[in-house]
Amino acid sequence: MFYRPFRHSSLSALGFGAMRLPQTAEGAIDRDAVFSMVDYALAHGVNYFDTAYPYHNGHSEEVLGEALSRHPRDRWFLADKYPGHQHFDVFDPAGVFERQLEKCGVDYFDFYLFHNVCENSIADYMDPRWGILEYFVRQREQGRIRHLGLSTHSTADHLRTILDGPYGQAVEFVQIQLNYLDWTLQDARRKCEIIRDHGLPIIVMEPLRGGRLSSLAPEAHASLAALDPSRSDTDWALRWLHGIPGVTVVLSGMSSLPQMQENIATFEREAPLSESECAVLAQIAEGLKDSVPCTGCRYCCEGCPAGLDIPALISEYNDMKVQVSFTPVMRLESLPADKLPHACLQCGSCMHVCPQGIRIPEVLADLAALFDRAPKWAAICEQRNKMQ
Repeated sequence: MFYRPFRHSSLSALGFGAMRLPQTAEGAIDRDAVFSMVDYALAHGVNYFDTAYPYHNGHSEEVLGEALSRHPRDRWFLADKYPGHQHFDVFDPAGVFERQLEKCGVDYFDFYLFHNVCENSIADYMDPRWGILEYFVRQREQGRIRHLGLSTHSTADHLRTILDGPYGQAVEFVQIQLNYLDWTLQDARRKCEIIRDHGLPIIVMEPLRGGRLSSLAPEAHASLAALDPSRSDTDWALRWLHGIPGVTVVLSGMSSLPQMQENIATFEREAPLSESECAVLAQIAEGLKDSVPCTGCRYCCEGCPAGLDIPALISEYNDMKVQVSFTPVMRLESLPADKLPHACLQCGSCMHVCPQGIRIPEVLADLAALFDRAPKWAAICEQRNKMQ
């Protein structure tokens, strides 16, 4: 295992994310399997473990904390998160934090994050009624949090706004979704630049895009096998991250011991990809996209009678065509009703001025249908809240 410096500590380049823990046939966390994975991780140099309040309906913290408690406290770093991105009628940072400490069986968190500070959560995070930022800064001052950070699925522009504001002044690291597909699809390249511009290290989540990059189509797999047939699709995706400046820890939500063994092997030594190897992955990423070729010229916006941000909507459409996932759905949910794709009047004025000849009304209608069918983050949060 190789390590990266963080303040006065050395963090394993691979971290164990506890969002996708192994489960029994009944859907409960497989406690014995988690214990075996934690033991193996520690024995092979992993020292960073990440959980959050809503993971596994609140049980991830308990099981991970119990598994770690069987090992000396100075051998592991534990990260947890405050669920300010969820939709509560009343936010209770002190009550949540005390429960998290108790559930994890610790007196302090090594790393603590404001969970998904983004377009549709920033109002709650900034609401003076809750005092969320102030409370957790005090916990850091008291030593109950050693390092304070934030995670986000926001756009690059909104990330800059966050980091230019009070949360950016308080945090010591930023966790983002980063992989070779989202390098361009979700503008992660610019997000990394923004984070580095603010002098902050990067923690990576979703390095395999929820497993999407671990099982490529035969043609894409063959292009990698031509470079080195001994390496798996997973290995290529993780090694791509070795070469991204500013990355400190790559979190992988491993669900089995074999997955963990494979990933740890990839992080035995630092082995960034060559420029030509990165170019092959970039080609694969483009092949994964079923993209509408919008260049963001915004000619379509000037005459839109509904006042829609059409390039932004097309960006979310391209993301959802790859995989209907939480991030684009969340961003769409943050928009007012009159700015959603459903508000398109189907007048066609945008299509007539588009230099790329995109049939924009059809794209927006398809996006509206995809959004209507997708699970909604607000509804998921509400259901989770009822289960706490």
